[in-house]
Amino acid sequence: MKKKARILYVSTEITPYLDETPMGKIGRHLPQGVQERGREIRTFMPKFGHINERRNQLHEVIRLSGMNLIIEGNDHPLIIKVASIQAARMQVYFIDNQEYFERKFGLVDKKGEQYADNDERAIFFCRGVIETVQKLGWAPDVVHLQGWMTSLIAIYLKKVFKDNPLFVDTKIVFSVYDDDFPNPLNKDIVKKLTWDGIDKADIPHYKNPTFVNVCKQAIDLADGVVKGSAKINSEVEKYIKKSGKLVLEYPSIDEYVDAYSNFYDEVMAEAGVLVD
Repeated sequence: MKKKARILYVSTEITPYLDETPMGKIGRHLPQGVQERGREIRTFMPKFGHINERRNQLHEVIRLSGMNLIIEGNDHPLIIKVASIQAARMQVYFIDNQEYFERKFGLVDKKGEQYADNDERAIFFCRGVIETVQKLGWAPDVVHLQGWMTSLIAIYLKKVFKDNPLFVDTKIVFSVYDDDFPNPLNKDIVKKLTWDGIDKADIPHYKNPTFVNVCKQAIDLADGVVKGSAKINSEVEKYIKKSGKLVLEYPSIDEYVDAYSNFYDEVMAEAGVLVD
């Protein structure tokens, strides 16, 4: 018997909470379009400090907050906030933490320099999403990751949570955007990930955590790959072609909702999942 497919969206940017970008527009309108086609959806993003909580009517979800996430032996409180996009009849969940996200900028400072702890911020965000989905008790058929910051979820789901009943059948779609960062992440990210039970052998590309290698690792673990931008890093594009993965080429603005929805069907069909 077929069931209604559940799609979990995890995006670095969603309009209108941040300045409008191509990723932000997809993060806003794709879940709505897929929901209108009869799928169940949940949507997550980081609660960057320059998101206006009052204007966007964010509020903390007490029943989901209160957990501490441990990164390399240090406790970091997980705070979950939520806001509604009334016109879309959808909610957006925000992963928050004072140390990592209460800054006036996103992934770079006012001078355009990468934050030195972007590796830990990505770890916290990705683990926070997974822990929150577990608290919700909501088993996704597809997790759609958008942007490099979300890519660690692929590692956690395939290596740490692979036997978890909520995620055992979950398929991963990874969208590559033109969100390149110029300098490698902190190389200690490998040591930090091993704290969570991830073996070094599981993340070979993280020996040098450049943008290209972070994307390569996510592509290796994904069940489907999307070219989210019209133009993406050329080395990553070559890697996608050689990967043998199911690939969705950059879809036109008029057709992208159906293109993505059909791609989810293709990914799930290859895994033998029967859904509507």
